[in-house]
Amino acid sequence: MKKFAHAKLASANGHGLEMALQDGGTFAVQVLENDLVRVRLRPAGGYLEPRTWAIAPEAGVDAPWTGRARDDLGGFSCPPAELQQADGQGRITLRTTSLSVTLRPDPLALSWHDAQGQPLLLDRETSAYFSSRRTGAVRHYLARERSERYYGLGDKTGPLNLHGRRLRTLGLDALGYDPKSGDPLYKHWPFVLTRAPSGMWSGIYYDTLASCTFDLGCEHDNYHELFRYVEIDDGDLDYYLMVGRTPAEVIARFVKLIGGTHLPPRWSLGYAQTAMGLADAPDAQAQLSTFIQRLAQEDIPCSSFHYGSGYSSKGKRRYVFTWNRDKFPEPKTLNAQFQQAGIKLVANIKPCLLDDHPAYPAMQAAQGFIKDGDTGEPVVEQFWDGVGSHLDFTNPQAIDWWKTQLQAQVLDYGIDVGWNDNNEYAIMDDAAVCNGFGQALPMHRARPLHGLLMTRASFEAQTAHDGTQQVYSVTRGGPPGLQRYAQTWSGDNTTSWETLRWNLRTGLQMSLSGMFNVGHDVGGFAGPIPEPELFVRWVQACSLNPRMAMNSWKAGNVSNVPWMHADVTPHIAAAIRLRYRLMPYLWQLFERAAAEHQPIIRPTFYDFPDDERCYDDCDDFMLGDALLVAPVVDMGQRQRSVYLPAGPSAWIDFHSGESLAAGQTHLRPAGLDVLPLFVRAGSTLPLAEPVNGRYHVDNPVSEKRRFG
Repeated sequence: MKKFAHAKLASANGHGLEMALQDGGTFAVQVLENDLVRVRLRPAGGYLEPRTWAIAPEAGVDAPWTGRARDDLGGFSCPPAELQQADGQGRITLRTTSLSVTLRPDPLALSWHDAQGQPLLLDRETSAYFSSRRTGAVRHYLARERSERYYGLGDKTGPLNLHGRRLRTLGLDALGYDPKSGDPLYKHWPFVLTRAPSGMWSGIYYDTLASCTFDLGCEHDNYHELFRYVEIDDGDLDYYLMVGRTPAEVIARFVKLIGGTHLPPRWSLGYAQTAMGLADAPDAQAQLSTFIQRLAQEDIPCSSFHYGSGYSSKGKRRYVFTWNRDKFPEPKTLNAQFQQAGIKLVANIKPCLLDDHPAYPAMQAAQGFIKDGDTGEPVVEQFWDGVGSHLDFTNPQAIDWWKTQLQAQVLDYGIDVGWNDNNEYAIMDDAAVCNGFGQALPMHRARPLHGLLMTRASFEAQTAHDGTQQVYSVTRGGPPGLQRYAQTWSGDNTTSWETLRWNLRTGLQMSLSGMFNVGHDVGGFAGPIPEPELFVRWVQACSLNPRMAMNSWKAGNVSNVPWMHADVTPHIAAAIRLRYRLMPYLWQLFERAAAEHQPIIRPTFYDFPDDERCYDDCDDFMLGDALLVAPVVDMGQRQRSVYLPAGPSAWIDFHSGESLAAGQTHLRPAGLDVLPLFVRAGSTLPLAEPVNGRYHVDNPVSEKRRFG
């Protein structure tokens, strides 16, 4: 790889500066806001990715379907900065009210400081920027401090602090992944949040669809001091750096940059049930009718049912936008039963047509598939016990077909939402290309884009059908921008105590990355049937996550359902009812997520960044700024040790009303029927009561309970 050196100043003013590179490219630093600066390399031959689908800084204005021009400044105020050129080595400094950035031309490097002059981030002193003629890769090296903390990168596993790990942003169908060390998972999310030794925070978002490798202190080289780096695989180096005094400020700036968070309909906050075993059963329609009756018998509130792909299967093969009439002889009748019971419906949809799908010939004729750039033929990949071709969501004909079929085969059947699944587009063919709206894109620089555009197509079809913006969607894969349309989750997890513990961290990591409407498959998707104690603890832990969906695919078509273990069903029902009791508070948090870019769940250091104890790895999390949740994640545990952060005058036990000292560790009772909850003293929680004995997402606020 060749490092960037001997850069020559081409232009400089209060809005930024541009350097000419030896190979004919340009390197620019541009002030977009006082706390937001963009750095980009434009190669001599032009950008490899001339469009972006992630950047959407204007409130209410989405990125165009065809992409936003990479250098479009719409939505940025571009305030003037102070420009200083007073260095014998050719250094140039830009200074705003929030930060300063100094450029050194040889070898090219940047250093970032906060408004008080404290270091935020420093490019590696010896060499910082590289490109490879052989592979097309580009690298950005930063100096590393041992006390720095790193977060973000989307759906990552293990402890929240990513310091010392090497991770990739490359979406894969990671069924059965290791919950502590597995990587990559489903999302492409090249955003890193950093806490500097000074306590200041910064974030870097690398705006590329190419896969990235982030080394956050795993690699060591004798000829350099401590460093970290990102390697972008044959894509553009174009990053946005944002700063703040707290993680809240940086996360909010990033989420605003990528278009904010969609406020979903209130019913989507309720408990959801989905089970592949039910829809896969030979008598699926009868079993689902019985499921509705059983909910009523057990007095368990349920706001939506998510059809697994079994409704469209024949044998083991899955055919999107079809119904298996042997298993579902009268699907509209069944769907009406759900709606009459007050249960909304969500249907699994997949972006790949198996080679014997009835629509395959027509889509091939319309050039609607990802194709081989050498032959012009559809790329054929392994998919769901067969082979098939992925739809090209950068081809308007494929988008129109998708919307039409979603309307005809899903929405017109009485189903409310499309659940965008298996959309990681793990296409390995180097010759694969997509239409790119008339400007062909190689698939290695477009894989995550299709998950995003598939979700957008579903969202827009549902909006047209519903006639309002009060819709939502679900997606498993995608890049920054997916939060404008959809809820997401940690994917196909496995039943175990270890998964329960580490999935909670993954949900918090997604929240720190700017994905707020998140959750997990409650009880574990794959693997063994959860034994009773584990099942109770999993339901309790996830009952206060933004998404609560019980989903599974077990041997023998057994499903995780609330009554699967009769002896603990009362505890399961109580945890679900707790969610509905807190529904008014939860809805407030969704509104703040949409309006103020605040995570719904977050680690305790988000709200208490000055309390060093909050950075210790633990199983606790905040639900909004008022509730601390301390789930039990160890077998046989009936007492829970919990550290209650310093700052409030006290913490109040939600169940007992007992006042507990802040800044101390407490041992609290945690029987199998208890989810330990603690309220920041002085907080008022809006609570709901059942109407006619039944809980529902729209139960009115019956009490505004003040704690302490």
